[in-house]
Amino acid sequence: MISISGLAKKFKVENPKKLSEQDKKDPRLQGKFFHSVKGVHLRCEKGQVLGLLGPNGAGKTTTLRLLSTALQPDAGSIQIGDTDVIKEPVQARKKIGFLSGSTGLYGRLTGRENIAYFGRLNGMKEADINQKIEELGNKLDMHSFLDRRSETYSTGMKQKTSIARAVVHSPDVVILDEPTTGLDIMAAKTVIDFIRDLKAQSVPVIFSTHHLEEVTELCDSVTVIDHGETTFDGSLDEFKALSNDGLHASFMASLKQGVA
Repeated sequence: MISISGLAKKFKVENPKKLSEQDKKDPRLQGKFFHSVKGVHLRCEKGQVLGLLGPNGAGKTTTLRLLSTALQPDAGSIQIGDTDVIKEPVQARKKIGFLSGSTGLYGRLTGRENIAYFGRLNGMKEADINQKIEELGNKLDMHSFLDRRSETYSTGMKQKTSIARAVVHSPDVVILDEPTTGLDIMAAKTVIDFIRDLKAQSVPVIFSTHHLEEVTELCDSVTVIDHGETTFDGSLDEFKALSNDGLHASFMASLKQGVA
């Protein structure tokens, strides 16, 4: 189970002159601070997949980085099972598998070496690491390139390796930031099937996406963030019910209604 309540995070604006016109008009800009996240809540139960939606710059990635312990929030609570993520970040990290959109692989290492390195960081034994890499290689269709340097990889190969690296330690929860962005149809299908497999294992998954068809395929629940605040948080059926004109119309409606 993952639970977030009242989450907030602001960043100091070092040089306001460098802000884009869009950022200058954003109501989250207050004085010398930009309030990237200012009121996010969500809940993802065991065995559920939650789709995190929102416009570019809405605060989705910041929310996921706060959940992963990469950032420290200014306010709010984050709970994974019985672990308080804010008070016990080291313990929480052991339970989290996190795929960031900006974390690259070590190019001079092979895919196998990248994954094994993260296994060791999580305290895994070599035999367990090797067994897990074999298993992930099968599930993500990676064996043809696992022993090549990752600097030679295509976008799809890099993404599969990054996902394998994030889950090598069999985390209790998995957080994926736009896992299928830039992938071809076959690579995207492999990633989607892998998320389904996590769900079948009762692992709660939160993933951000701009692809509404992925939401239909995978999600039990949906959370929408707009201007740093949760504007919808409910089941997929409740999300669909926001409009009779399809998911895109439901998404647009979710940006307007807000949540008390």
